[in-house]
Parts: sequence; structure tokens; C-alpha cells
Amino acid sequence: MNTTRILAAALVACSTLAAQAQTGPVRFAGIMELSGSGATPGTNFNNGVKLAVKEINAAGGILGRPIDYQPVDTQTNPGVAKALAQKAVDDGSYVVLGPVHSGSMLVTMAETRRAEVTNFTGGEAASITQQGNPYVFRSSFTQLTSMPKVARYIKDTVKARSVAVMYTNNDYGKGGHDAMLKALDALGVKVAVDISTDPQQVDFSAAVLKVRQSDADALFLYTLEEESARALRELRKQGYTKPVIGETTAVSQKTIELAGDAANGMLGHVGLTADAPQARIKAFDERFLREYKYKSEHNGMKGYISVYVVKAITERIGKFDSKALSEALHGAKISAAQHPGVLMDLSFDAHGDLDRESFLVRVEQGRQLVIGTLPAVSAK
Repeated sequence: MNTTRILAAALVACSTLAAQAQTGPVRFAGIMELSGSGATPGTNFNNGVKLAVKEINAAGGILGRPIDYQPVDTQTNPGVAKALAQKAVDDGSYVVLGPVHSGSMLVTMAETRRAEVTNFTGGEAASITQQGNPYVFRSSFTQLTSMPKVARYIKDTVKARSVAVMYTNNDYGKGGHDAMLKALDALGVKVAVDISTDPQQVDFSAAVLKVRQSDADALFLYTLEEESARALRELRKQGYTKPVIGETTAVSQKTIELAGDAANGMLGHVGLTADAPQARIKAFDERFLREYKYKSEHNGMKGYISVYVVKAITERIGKFDSKALSEALHGAKISAAQHPGVLMDLSFDAHGDLDRESFLVRVEQGRQLVIGTLPAVSAK
């Protein structure tokens, strides 16, 4: 009799646990750079994720289940990031968001692949999606998409026949550097001087002197936010007056804030900007500002969009199955009219690379002014 009761109780308990697994919170893991050299992009990406999660949960969740988002700090250390990714997948996460830094992402994505867990990143290094990992997806452009656009702008609009190139010597910087040199060469634009700088470099006086001595028609700056601001201040200090062109980080809102007046006049290509003249983006910018008391930039938008992409495709497949989610993302097209949280119409290719419109900007009076909109590559 007692044995029968025990078995019955066990069956009830198992049924309850199974029901909770189908109806309880769904776990999203955040592997984020919240301290160290990557704290600026990591914190902004994380804040974008948190805003999306808050909105989605307030509206009833995904397929009726709330999101349980748990971000952890990699300290911008690839070894720490790898261990955190292992724990995230072992804990049963449906999706992993981050890391944002390309170097850490290249290390951690082996763990999400092992567990067949969908993994979104804001990292732009071309190599991330060139390794055949079917579980990795970007919320940013790959450098192989963005750099040809920048090179074409340098040649056709800036009318530069020679360019000085300054980049950060890490996975992110080297990937963009190599893609840019290839794109410039294809257009017949000469690289007058090629300058490598260190992550977290403080003194840019020697690097800027090399730029000036090269007599190049323009400078292409491809460094992270803090370093870009220091380089811009040094360029202003040394009286550099030729065009300075950047890509994403070099013209980000954080760079503009840190550089002050030295950022004014800078030109650049960005995949995302909170200053885009589009109603959905303006509304997002206002919500982000209310939530965090500062203006969003591209990383905040990347984090926000990533969560809404997961929501859209999960609802499309009708279940929480991370392997099926990844399969459905390849080749997926998502309409912003139907899913406003993705902000802009977008699509993914077979490699997990994203395609959508992008923007040309000029920095004026401490903000990005959109001076042109470039179509999605697939629209050409």
C-alpha cells in the first residue's frame, strides 16, 4: 500500500516537473563583457538585451513563457568566457547571447556548438562565421560586408586616391584591417601607411605623426571606442585636417562622447545608429533613454534586436528547440512590420551572417547625422 502511494506521488512529481519545463521561464544566458577593456560594448549590448526581455515579458513572454535572462561577466577574458559558456549550456540555456568581443566569441562558440545551442554575437570579425558553425548568428554585419561599402565611399565620395590605415591589433581589428586592405586594393586606392595600435593604447602621438607624414588623402580609423576617442583628440591636437573615415566603433555614440569636439566632422559607415530617421528606431531610442538615462548606440541595438529575432523565429517554429531554432534561422527573413522589435527588415544567410540596410553618417555637434542609406546587399 505504502509502495503504491510512493509510486503515485513520484508520478505526480514527475508530471509537475514536466509541466513546469513546458510552461515555466525559458532561460537565456548572457556571456557579457561587463568589466575590463570590453566593458563599454558589453554593457551596452547587455542593456539592450535587458530592455527587450522586460518588454517581451510584460507582453506575455514567448509562446506564453517568460524569459529568465541571466547575464554573467567575462571580464573581457576569453578563458573566463569559455568557462561561463560551458556552464550556460550545461544549465540548459535555450539561447546564449554574447560574447560581444570577437576574440572571446571565437573561443566560446565551440561550447555552444557542442551543446547545439543557438548563439548570438555582436562580434564583427569575419572569421566567426567562416568556420562552419551552424549555431552562430550575428546581430551585426560581418567585416566582409561592411568594408567594401566603406572602401567604395572613400573612393567615390571622399575622392581619396591614397589612405592611411590605423587599426587595433586584436581579432576584431585585424579582421577589419585585412578586409579593408583587400577592398581598397580592388578599387585601386593606395594604402600610404599601415599603422597597428594596441588595445587600450593611451598615447597616439606617434601614430598620428605617421599619418601626417604619409601625406595620404584621408585616414581610415578602425579602433575600439576608447582608443578611437584618444586618436581623434590627438589628430585634433596635431592639426590634422584631412577626412577621417571610420566604421561602427570609431563613430559610435560612446566615441563621440569621449572625444568631444574632436569627433565633429568625422565620417563613417554604421550598420545601426539610434539617430537613423526611422520611426521604429526613434521609438527604441526613446525607450532606451528612459530606461538607462543615456543614449543607446549600436551595441545596445544589437542586443535588443537579438532577443526579438529569437522571439520571432521561436514563434514561427512553435516550440522551444534550440537546434530547430538554428535551422530555421538559416535563410530566414524577418519583417519589421510584423515584428517591430527587430527594428529593420533583416535576413540571415547560410553562414549566420545578417543582411539589412546600413547608414553613412557624419558627426556634427556631438551626434551622428545620417547622410545616406545603403540598401541591403541582397536587395541589389
